[in-house]
Amino acid sequence: MLQFIKNILGIGPKVDITALIAQGATVVDVRTPAEYKDGHVKGSINLPLQTLGSQMNKLKKDQVIVTCCRSGSRSGMARRQLLAAGFTQVYNGGPWNSIKR
Repeated sequence: MLQFIKNILGIGPKVDITALIAQGATVVDVRTPAEYKDGHVKGSINLPLQTLGSQMNKLKKDQVIVTCCRSGSRSGMARRQLLAAGFTQVYNGGPWNSIKR
């Protein structure tokens, strides 16, 4: 139970986002389509935060997912939303332009 709480709050060992992506994690950019069009991580998918709930069926609950946005705030909200929906391996990658692919 304690680990579950740490996972929800994002407390615990630092995760190597770059390594997760190199190993095939799906990068989900939760910015608006206009923001995404202005630049994004190569190979990422755009599922805006405001529509994430209705688009979760595009993702598999057991796949490794890295969320990103402009600052890390919306991606953190997306991470919590996905975890609450039963996704098991979701990580907040923070700002999209800090993620290397």
